[in-house]
Amino acid sequence: MAGQASILDDADQRARWSGFAWTDANRKAVAEIVARYPEGRQQSAVIPLLDLAQRQVGAETNTQGWMPLPVMEFVAAELGMPIIRVLEVATFYTMFNLVPVGRFHVQVCGTTPCMLRGSDDLLDACYQRGLRRGATTDDELFTLSEVECLGACANAPMVQINDDNYEDLTGESMTAILDALARGETPRPGPQIERQTSCPVGGPTSLKKMAERNYDYRGQWA
Repeated sequence: MAGQASILDDADQRARWSGFAWTDANRKAVAEIVARYPEGRQQSAVIPLLDLAQRQVGAETNTQGWMPLPVMEFVAAELGMPIIRVLEVATFYTMFNLVPVGRFHVQVCGTTPCMLRGSDDLLDACYQRGLRRGATTDDELFTLSEVECLGACANAPMVQINDDNYEDLTGESMTAILDALARGETPRPGPQIERQTSCPVGGPTSLKKMAERNYDYRGQWA
């Protein structure tokens, strides 16, 4: 997350974002999203609409996206709900950034499995490249956050960068990913070692034929 402790509200941001409106494509997406909910329950769409708004802000600013207060007020008006209810959601879920972030939001997991497997090495790699926790680099390319569990403990240590997870990292592979992003490349997400998703390193250790096809072992167990 970025800036969950406070909500940015100043004259410059209001001047920039008070005229926020959906793009044509997002307006159609909003209609489809709201239609999923029963009449009178449209406020249930607040999370997907906030996500859509954050992505639109990101597209307009060439960043990962964030939630200016006027944009949250716009979403509140769209759904006919008090702005405080929208703020309750936006400040609770760490998927919403409440201050501007860079093009790439680097979220390093520091929970116990990742810490034991070397998350400090990943942070060091970020520091060596000029990233600092809770800050955006001068070129507005990277924002660094240390976060709690991102749900890929079997492949620790890992980071989430925008919508992608990068797993089984070392300081060296973390540096390589940052360098690739800075060059405008798209590193391969997922495990950075020879591993299929979260399967055992080196392949399965039991029921090995199931890795090749849907093999029926029942005849051997009778």
